Amino acid sequence: MDILQIIAIVQVIISVLLLLAVLLQSRGAGLSGTFGGDSVVYTTRRGPEKFLYWLTVFLAVFFVALAVASLLLK
Repeated sequence: MDILQIIAIVQVIISVLLLLAVLLQSRGAGLSGTFGGDSVVYTTRRGPEKFLYWLTVFLAVFFVALAVASLLLK
């Protein structure tokens, strides 16, 4: 296996994780609204919601970096 194949495999794994992270976020409802809790007032992200947000940002940046690396190595 060469480096381009490894990058492609890692990109597929990152894309699936990114997809799951985005789907777990509900727009305006927060993570508690996804599982049945309801809140009328929108507040700042806390706890798992904040972690999920930053995980999404990290995965997106990592995915783009892998795509650029893949292009540069071809």
